[in-house]
Amino acid sequence: MKLGVVGLPNVGKSTLFNAITKAGAECANYPFCTIEPNVGMVAVPDYRLEHLAKLYNCNKITPAVIEFVDIAGLVKGASKGDGLGNKFLSHIREVDAICHVVRCFDNSNILHVENSIDPKRDIEIIEYELIMADLESIDKKVEKAEKNKKVGIKGAELELDVLNRIKNQLASGKPIRLLTFTDEENDIVKNLFLLTSKPVIYVANIGENDINKNENSYVKIVKEIASSQNSEVIVLCAQIEEELASLSDEDKELFSSELGITESGLDKLVKTSYNTLGLMSYLTAGEKEVRAWTIKKGTKAPGAAGKIHTDFEKGFIKAEIVDYHDLLEAGNFTKAKEKGKVRIEGKEYIIKENDVVLFRFNV
Repeated sequence: MKLGVVGLPNVGKSTLFNAITKAGAECANYPFCTIEPNVGMVAVPDYRLEHLAKLYNCNKITPAVIEFVDIAGLVKGASKGDGLGNKFLSHIREVDAICHVVRCFDNSNILHVENSIDPKRDIEIIEYELIMADLESIDKKVEKAEKNKKVGIKGAELELDVLNRIKNQLASGKPIRLLTFTDEENDIVKNLFLLTSKPVIYVANIGENDINKNENSYVKIVKEIASSQNSEVIVLCAQIEEELASLSDEDKELFSSELGITESGLDKLVKTSYNTLGLMSYLTAGEKEVRAWTIKKGTKAPGAAGKIHTDFEKGFIKAEIVDYHDLLEAGNFTKAKEKGKVRIEGKEYIIKENDVVLFRFNV
């Protein structure tokens, strides 16, 4: 899973990126201190893995991973190339979801590219630039689809219909993610790599003094916009998150307690991104390795097996499955089996969140 961290310059993107990835991206009080995108790989926090590792006396733990991409600040005119916009927009096309950081704090010492704090305007600037970039891309594709329809190429009529719906949506100033498509139409949309088709998670970046207080007026505005788009909002202080990330576990716990922070920004972002993208993790465990595997919710057993290796999916026979909690209570897989807690499931079984799975296959 790859998340792109976007927003206007100086809203706290790189600060948040550093906090969740500890990657040391440059942060500075001027626009475009990030030119090339910074990339950080982050292990998904999962307490279940440590418990299973102790159970199996296993030293190798492999968590699920999220890749974060810190994309340079966009500005008005980015879709026309302003502020190196075209280059930055191309980086967004490669991500699965957009993490849109919005400044929700006052601080005269930190410059704002628009010289004032206005979350609604800031969100609209980013949205507008993404829409304009998509519109330019769609115009070219419509022209090609019209030619394909005239010469009778299979599927061209449906493609043209989808493209025209998309074009009308963009022309009205609305993102593609608000449209609904059939499965067949979705296959067409996916191959268009449109910026506004990607789900968005809004991060309301508040000041230190606003932590654990009633929502300020800026946060309320972000939540209203997100609600109208069926998007989710995370409220955090990127500056404090970065400071916490630099502390030892003991000091971090003490500092968090003093501030009344019960959940880290990373934990919030991971949970929200999994929910937004419809993802979950199932587990495999043994003496050599304990591991979490990320799959789409609703994935059947053979598809989940294919995440490990394509041969597992091709030669799938069955899956032996025990619930994580049942396995811990039993003490090991054999005892869980003796207690009747291990199930044998076939090709139609849909993998669940706490499934610990042993696949049987033949190639």
